[in-house]
Parts: sequence; C-alpha cells; structure tokens
Amino acid sequence: MKFWQSGMFLPPERLTDLARASEAAGFDGVMVSDHIAYPETLSSPYPYTPDGKPPFQRETPWPDPWIAIGAMAAVTERLRFGTHIFIAPARPLLTVAKQVATAAVLSDNRVVLGAGAGWMREEFDLMGQPYARRGARFDEMLAVLKTLWTGEVTEHHGEFYDFAPLSIAPTPSQPVPVWIGGDSEAAVSRAVRHDGWVGNLYQPDEAFEKAEVVVKALRNAGREAGDGFDLVLSVYALNNLDLFRRLEDAGVTALVTAPWMLAEPTWDAQRDAIERFGDEVIAAMGDQGPSGPRSGG
Repeated sequence: MKFWQSGMFLPPERLTDLARASEAAGFDGVMVSDHIAYPETLSSPYPYTPDGKPPFQRETPWPDPWIAIGAMAAVTERLRFGTHIFIAPARPLLTVAKQVATAAVLSDNRVVLGAGAGWMREEFDLMGQPYARRGARFDEMLAVLKTLWTGEVTEHHGEFYDFAPLSIAPTPSQPVPVWIGGDSEAAVSRAVRHDGWVGNLYQPDEAFEKAEVVVKALRNAGREAGDGFDLVLSVYALNNLDLFRRLEDAGVTALVTAPWMLAEPTWDAQRDAIERFGDEVIAAMGDQGPSGPRSGG
C-alpha cells in the first residue's frame, strides 16, 4: 500500500513545506487539485454531493497544479507528484502536452497525470473549449498526448484535434503514467485503458464497493490491480490499519490522505501530524516510501 498526501485546501505558500515533510515521513507522493476559476454564477451541479453544491467557496485557493508541482519537485528528491484531478479537456491539447512534459522532465520522471473529463461547464466556456462530447474529446487527447511525449515528429488528423507534423521539447525520458478520475462507468472504462483509476473520498463500505467495480472491470480486460495499474482512492479514516489492510487486499494500491488537515491550523501542528502518520501508519503498513526508509528532518 502506497500513501499519497493531499495538498487540497492547503495555503499555497505551504506546499513546499508539505512536500519536504511528506518525503521525510515516507509518503510516496503529493497530490494537488485543479480548478481554473470560480464563476460567480455556478449552475453546474457538483457530482459528489447530495445537493450538488461543491465543498469549496469562492476564496478557496486553486494554485496552478504544474507550477505547484515544479516548486515541490525542486525541494525534494524521491517524492512523486500527481493531479487529483486535472481537467485536461478544458485546456488546449498542446498546452497540456507542454505543461506535463516540462514538469516530468524537471522532476526527473516523478510525475503522474491524474485527469478527468470535468463537471463544471462554466470552466470549459471560460477557456473556449467545448463541453459537449468532452469524454470522446478527452479520449482523443490522451492518445495524442502519449505520442507527443515521445518527442518524435507526429501529425494528427482526428475528429477533435488536427495538426500538421510537429514535435515538442523537452519530453520525458520515461512514459508519464495516466490515472483517470471519476465514478462513472465511462470513467472506469477509460481508466482500464490507461495506468490507473483515482477515486474520490468515500465512507469505508463505499470504498470497497468502488474498488470492486474497478477490479471487476480490470479483470474483464485481462488485467489486475497492482500489475501495471494503480487503484487509488480516499477513505473517511485516518489511522485505521485494519481497514487499510483490508482495502489493500481488495485491490487498492494507494490511499490519498491528509493528516495535516485534522491538526491545528499552524504549520508546527500540521507537520507533527504528518510525522505521526508516517510513524504510526506508513511504517506499520510496511511501506517505507518510494526509495527506502524514512529520511531525517
């Protein structure tokens, strides 16, 4: 079982501190989230709450994820970084290709693209990208991204994207893993065609149900969780080792958590919470992080 730290809702100026503390505590990576803007008039329903209202406000900070990842990569050595979730189809294709490739190069291949089709129509409108058929456009985008990231000259003439021969540089020396977010059947089906699935925050019973759905879809495709595929989610539990082990047995390969979020809102208290989680959970689960035992500091 791997553990990823969530940086969502943390003041942006604390992200580099979070990265250092997470690496020292044995976390495998840090996840950052994404929204472009908060429209004053928001009519799109949030899909993960009963009333359709998002769990954030106008003043909630959403730093650009790739700039944030670049800053955190610069102060760490082993920690990985991912997006939870980057709304890729709300951006132009070549912009996404350039941002992710650059972050992957500067981090020495420590980047995962966690991406979803998106739910907020207003963001797509603001960015001049069509909201209709965004799932099909997302599928085409992902296929083209993987080709562009090879650095080879490529051209594409598809339904949604069309360009003459070109290449981008820099490009990573290793493939960028692509994890797909979303609870829908379409999202799970899309995830199985890539490198992983990233779920939302669930009650324990629901977490097992979601894992079962993904594992079944994987097996139908002749694949298994953990065999080149990551099944990642969050659960309403902080230090429940028995629950975490049962989720691991159910096919979950990584949990996204945020022990700092339940601490007093001072950095000393938040750092202490991260360190305790490393000692009491990560070490006990037998996962010493991406490159061996915890470092000091």
